[in-house]
Amino acid sequence: MIIQHVCQFLESYAPLRLAEDWDNVGLIVGDRQSDVNRIMTCLTVTPETVTEAIAENAQLIVSHHPLPFRPIKKLTTDSVSSAMLWKLARAGVSVYSPHTAFDSTVGGINELLAEKLNVGELKPLVVSENDTSGAGAGRYGRLGASVQLGDWLNAVKQEFGLPSLAVVGDLDQVVSKIAFACGSGGSFLDKAIRVGCDVMVTGEATFHTCLDAKAKSLALVLLGHYASERFAVESLADRLQREFSELRVWASRQECCPVLRI
Repeated sequence: MIIQHVCQFLESYAPLRLAEDWDNVGLIVGDRQSDVNRIMTCLTVTPETVTEAIAENAQLIVSHHPLPFRPIKKLTTDSVSSAMLWKLARAGVSVYSPHTAFDSTVGGINELLAEKLNVGELKPLVVSENDTSGAGAGRYGRLGASVQLGDWLNAVKQEFGLPSLAVVGDLDQVVSKIAFACGSGGSFLDKAIRVGCDVMVTGEATFHTCLDAKAKSLALVLLGHYASERFAVESLADRLQREFSELRVWASRQECCPVLRI
């Protein structure tokens, strides 16, 4: 098995044409012809996940967030990002990132997020051009029955194991149509309003986006960036393990949310 075989599968599942123009996706570090027998998935390449991958003899990291995201001029140990890349390259660890292609694909993060919260009849908030598969950015759909926002949020907290949520909106409001934009999804606010959603679930949003949601009477649920996406890289590890049964695949055990709730 070589890394190119894994890349081909990932590109068939989350086609790179679905990625946003500003994104950096696909194989970012590595040699497509290198052998692979151990793969680690993670949300983000961090010093902790780099150490884990090297210690566990992974040949490939599949990270949702790309590293590097923006071009870097020097590959030295003088900055955190370039030091991680240097360590990975020295250890022969490749890095693949599906990022916004994974967000938008059929069966990708936004669909998984909606299905996790029992929202059906899903459609993209932004349909991908020249794509008939149902792919696109964001998702929206309906609950099986209308419910008060506060009651639904209790179920959301339980599903994600969260002690609390940041919410904009009236907890007594009756809701049924829900939009999803994982990660930092504030830019989808007007699109969710345009299709008649009562609520938008995202990871994080700016203060002014929250004010905008309040003014436009759209409830906004902030799961936290980590919670809105980490579960999906665990799902991706399972998918890769099913596809490549001869390989050892796992989701990082050292990765955690950097934000503490106290």
